[in-house]
Amino acid sequence: MKTLPSLHIGKHIARYPIIQGAMAVRVSGANLAGAVANAGGIGIVATVGLGLNSPYFMPDLHRKRVKFSLANCLALINELQKARTISPHGVIGVNVLVAVRNYANLVRTAVENGANLITTAAGLPLDLPEYTANYPDTALVPTVSTVAAARTLCQTWESKYDRLPDAFIVQCSKTIGGHLAGKSQDVEKPAYKIEQLIPELADYLRRELGAAIPIIAAGGIWDKADIDAMLALGANGVQIGTRFITTHECDADIRYKEFHLNANPDDVAIVPSPLGVPGRAIRNKFASDAIAQSPNIERRCIANCLQSCLCRDRQETYCIIQALDRAARGDVENGLIFSSANAGRAKRIMSVTEVMAELTQPACAIAPIPVFN
Repeated sequence: MKTLPSLHIGKHIARYPIIQGAMAVRVSGANLAGAVANAGGIGIVATVGLGLNSPYFMPDLHRKRVKFSLANCLALINELQKARTISPHGVIGVNVLVAVRNYANLVRTAVENGANLITTAAGLPLDLPEYTANYPDTALVPTVSTVAAARTLCQTWESKYDRLPDAFIVQCSKTIGGHLAGKSQDVEKPAYKIEQLIPELADYLRRELGAAIPIIAAGGIWDKADIDAMLALGANGVQIGTRFITTHECDADIRYKEFHLNANPDDVAIVPSPLGVPGRAIRNKFASDAIAQSPNIERRCIANCLQSCLCRDRQETYCIIQALDRAARGDVENGLIFSSANAGRAKRIMSVTEVMAELTQPACAIAPIPVFN
């Protein structure tokens, strides 16, 4: 196996071409992001629902309850400060969903508090450079699922802001965890297949734009063989989410991690979401009820967090941040547990350092862990 190259995104260089995927609510917080950055990857703090269970949103004897949108921003500042304390010199970024109501404020908060890069998902961030104009060193990394989306973004940014993205995350809807790019039936369309998408995007960036913009492959990446395969297609790096869940540093409850350990690929299901697109999750009581549209599913919106929400606007599906939060805090039957198609491949909880060693080194170079009887 070849040695992995470093990853250059804007003015930032990671030792390894690995970005840790954003996982909400508080599955990928400061602890995980800082550990991945320390190990030579790029750590990402997910912003969705950070204000939940924070000292800013939960009332107590000493603090006044604030609006959820402000609580999210205040909690994000805390997470960035903590992540930077863990990894003073690593590359640390923030993921923001375009579909959330306080998208612009979260972006501004991230760049004002030292985020090295901003990744986005759940929509095209056509106006993202507007919110980061005073922070030119912050790299902007949107997620796309088709070459057409990348072309639209590049044309818009060039005409309005005279700049291009610093990298693209390209997701494979067939294997990625969490929300898919389109409808379930789009998964098998050629335009959405990663084997076709990466070479076509690379060709567009090189031939039409003459730009060396890194491409980051996302969805179902598990081991070094997967990384090598994506690099061979023309990607410059990969995004890995699910594999980092079963680590000591993952910010989720131990019961959440153990649920992933005990899962198997047959447990992965496609569930509806209030965002209006399907998601990939591990089947539990909550997921089964959501798929069946059971009347037992609570449809109370608790935070008014999305610009368009089937739960709030039509009383359909469920409150997604409540469902994600329940799971991450250990209620693994009554919460939503997102996962890639790789559910169940982890056999034990490991440190981020161990996982990164397996991802970046040939198998023969990794010293076996001794077993004592």
